[in-house]
Amino acid sequence: MIRIREQLRLRLLFPLLLCTALAACATAPSPPPPPDLFNDTSFAPPATPVEPQQAFAVSEAMQRYVRIDIAREARGKNPRRALANALYNKAGLQLEYDAAMTRTAAQTFDERSGNCLSLVLMTAALAKEMGLEVRYQTVLGEDSWSRSGDMYFVAGHVNLVLGRRIAQESGNYDVDTELLIDFLPPQDLTGQRTRTISEETILAMYLNNRAAENMAAGDLVQAYWFARAAIVQDPAFAGALNTLGIIQLRHGDLEPARRTLAYALERSPSNTVLLSNMAQALDSLGRADEAQVMRRKLLALQPEPPFHFFSLGQLAMKNADYQEAVRLFKREIARDPYYHEFHFWLAQAYARMGQLAQAGQQLQLAMDNSTTRSDHSLYAAKLQRLRAATH
Repeated sequence: MIRIREQLRLRLLFPLLLCTALAACATAPSPPPPPDLFNDTSFAPPATPVEPQQAFAVSEAMQRYVRIDIAREARGKNPRRALANALYNKAGLQLEYDAAMTRTAAQTFDERSGNCLSLVLMTAALAKEMGLEVRYQTVLGEDSWSRSGDMYFVAGHVNLVLGRRIAQESGNYDVDTELLIDFLPPQDLTGQRTRTISEETILAMYLNNRAAENMAAGDLVQAYWFARAAIVQDPAFAGALNTLGIIQLRHGDLEPARRTLAYALERSPSNTVLLSNMAQALDSLGRADEAQVMRRKLLALQPEPPFHFFSLGQLAMKNADYQEAVRLFKREIARDPYYHEFHFWLAQAYARMGQLAQAGQQLQLAMDNSTTRSDHSLYAAKLQRLRAATH
């Protein structure tokens, strides 16, 4: 099993690779990465060219929307409020959250859906088309885990603040000089701690997400070029360094992978994701004693990693100990109440015990917390079948 720590909620049982996607720091410009970090000759050219600025490219449909729809909405109110209304109101863009892939601004606009980073890219592109200032923020302490096959991903959360028009005089007082745009429910914004990040970091996050998504789909070549571009965009972004190391490791480039992860650990020595992946890289190189040192440090920092109780619950299910499985799944849910798969497995444990009402409640929660259309449809179908069986 592989642990990929990414970006935007998860791990254990087998060795994992982790791949970061969203967490980042806003710091002074960092030096470029060492020349031996990349091993381009080991990878074929990308099938699809990696063009970072396409993330913010504005389509004709977006320009038309700003020129007509938002201009109409802006009459009698400031432009920041007009854009916010277009994003939030049912009569506006009617956006849906969908974490299936990280889309560009134009793709998000066309699909009317995306994950939090996609929605930020689209909003920023529209705001800049309107001539508004944009400031990006990462939300501290908002990491969440998910998984795809044998890879585990951790994701952070980003939002943005709309400022005044770039050429606007600042002499007149404006109560709405800045406006926060966040796609979480308002109650989830209480007490948020944020840090401003640069547009270069936002682009690195986008590229790193695409690298992780391509890796999950089995396309290591395209993944490599996305991860490489992410590091070039922001050499201080540890998530992209970690992703590159995993890609190299899975590609069989063991020593380059070790170098990449070692370089990242020099900058983030207590990063549990990097420690876990470095241990696996050292094991692959036959350096078991060094790998064990990494694992001891990891255990001291994180004795019960994400997905720990979930993995034990799955083992209990395999052994037909459904009562123990319920207990373990509940412990994992207590740590992350919003991950859909935890509720789905708890529903299965309840169903095996004949507690169909509780199973239905958990399936409903799995459906409500699903982050892709396919997962939502899957849980909805299972819930419908369960309800039909109980009537």
